[in-house]
Amino acid sequence: MREKSGKKQGGQKGHSGTHLAVLSEPDHVINHLHADCQHCPKREICMMNSEVKEIRHEIDMIAQVDVTEHELITIPVCPICGEAKTGSFPAEIKAVVQYGQNLEALAVALNTIGAVSFNRTHDILSGVFNVPISVGTIKNMVSRCAAKVEEANTVSAEKLKSAHHKHGDETGCRADGKTRWTHCLSNELYTVLFLHDKRGHIAMEEMGIIQYSGGTLVHDCWAPYWCFTNVKHQLCGAHLLRELKGIVENHPKQTWAKKFTTLLLNLKRAKEKAIAKGKTALHRNTLKRYSNLYDEIMRAAYEENPLPERKPGQRGRTKRGKVLCLIDRLSAHKGEVCLFAHDFDVPFDNNQAERDIRNIKVKTKVSGCFRSVDGAKEYLKIMSYVSTAIKHGFTSFDAIRRAVMGNSMSIFAQDSE
Repeated sequence: MREKSGKKQGGQKGHSGTHLAVLSEPDHVINHLHADCQHCPKREICMMNSEVKEIRHEIDMIAQVDVTEHELITIPVCPICGEAKTGSFPAEIKAVVQYGQNLEALAVALNTIGAVSFNRTHDILSGVFNVPISVGTIKNMVSRCAAKVEEANTVSAEKLKSAHHKHGDETGCRADGKTRWTHCLSNELYTVLFLHDKRGHIAMEEMGIIQYSGGTLVHDCWAPYWCFTNVKHQLCGAHLLRELKGIVENHPKQTWAKKFTTLLLNLKRAKEKAIAKGKTALHRNTLKRYSNLYDEIMRAAYEENPLPERKPGQRGRTKRGKVLCLIDRLSAHKGEVCLFAHDFDVPFDNNQAERDIRNIKVKTKVSGCFRSVDGAKEYLKIMSYVSTAIKHGFTSFDAIRRAVMGNSMSIFAQDSE
């Protein structure tokens, strides 16, 4: 929704910028001399009086496989008890030859966060590390990780139930040759993604969060969300602005749309200015003024779009068109459009859910469809967990590594502080 600013692309004047920085001592130092000095017999004498004029750093990575051998030691006769004493392998060492946790975490991260298919993950690991890891092994690693994050996702779901507000959205994806629906519920700290064959109310109920929640649900006015009367509703302002912009561009005679756009943006700015001043609510006179202006614009909208006349013998509901349907929606849901201005903790838009669910589209664009429903569900479990971990200050790879090590609940450590 941003308009062109007229500025040139790139960093603006006065912008400090960012650059690569070396945070540790270099592993290697190479001196670069003048070509005439390379084989000069007086070189050592000159080097004693030389000085470093400029330093540049090259940051690179060395892919190296680290193999640890675990030996089980047996003492044939204990000098104290006279019995044989044999050690035991660590719990995570279960096979004669197996992959370590760091390699497993990398494989899972490439397939989920990196959106790389199983075959390409196999190619990358085999080519970079010369590790003969099979596609089936990578699939099993992802499945094990998905199982280990279920407890953390259950915590996220419980937290969302009691949250002041939550964002809802849904998007389609292909799994097992059929279109399925990914449902997302999230806020600033927690994310839950859920796969279902249906897009509507049945799937939302089976997700098992909204119907047990309070607070406010922010959404794009998709009809099934209105079935939940146990929550307040806030309609996404960004979606409304996009629809209004379409009307302004495609229907120039609709003067009310531009006025309503200005109303929404001014109300949003009024809230932001009040928050900047440390206020927790808009003055009642301000809210009343915007409320009266809202009603005035709606009256003008209906005047510009009178109800279509019913033709003789016509049955059923008269077709209203997109413009009139939007006007009806804005008129019927005035409280849900403006709730963000009455409750400062309620966001103006549903962008949080849009961002949290976007990964499913990236995955399908890069890797194609999911071969199985179980594979899609495992992917969503891991991405729910990773999204929540990132919101708690962890990097995506660190989160995956913690899950592989069986320590997924550690991402909530700061919640208990």
